Amino acid sequence: MTEDRWIRRYHPADDAPARLVFLPHAGGSASFFHPFSKALSPDVDVLAVQYPGRQDRFGEPALTRVPDLADAITQAVLPWLDVPVVLFGHSMGATLAYEVGLRLEARGSGPHAVVVSARRAPSRPGDDTKHLLDDNALLAEVANLSGTDPRVLADEELRALVLPALRADCTAVETHTHPDTPPLAAPIHAHAGADDPRVTPEDVRAWAAHTTGGFDFTAHPGGHLYLTERLPDVVAALRKTLVITQ
Repeated sequence: MTEDRWIRRYHPADDAPARLVFLPHAGGSASFFHPFSKALSPDVDVLAVQYPGRQDRFGEPALTRVPDLADAITQAVLPWLDVPVVLFGHSMGATLAYEVGLRLEARGSGPHAVVVSARRAPSRPGDDTKHLLDDNALLAEVANLSGTDPRVLADEELRALVLPALRADCTAVETHTHPDTPPLAAPIHAHAGADDPRVTPEDVRAWAAHTTGGFDFTAHPGGHLYLTERLPDVVAALRKTLVITQ
């Protein structure tokens, strides 16, 4: 198997008994999960999804619809289903992990588990309109969520790199509506930052209604990007999930 435009495999582990697919947050990229790949290999074969419009795909237009993203990611993941696969999505990535999981199950090749992080359940729609903000307000909102020094985002070259993909991602996830869909057959493991200013633990717990395969929930100290500060804890939880699915 070879990587395509959508898949990054930083630490190939061909003999690993399970595979973990990471899906990034809005404005995020595959490289965000490089530290997780390093920590999990060689016991787990880790893939990270690279959305268009950023990093080595900067020259491609970013997509603004969740169904288009989910369809493309599903096609990219299909060749990697020779071992048990777990999907992990953070924030916007959680919505995509859920949608990809549904598509894979419809094909009869569903994931062994879906891990959702820092994202409200489809049954608890929000009223986010960040995609309608002007550039400065959008970047300020992101800085607040991520803890980034706003002065960093004042750099014009960085703004030019970040803004198109960020706005496209926010448009995709904030305008996405969830039609009536059956729950996942795969279990859902949900994680949240206890102090997330935008997504409450109750919002994340509500994912329990979207699976018939079992559910558990973990709250971690920290905010929306808790997983960068709690990497060892998140890695330990993922190892446990992967052992259960094998």
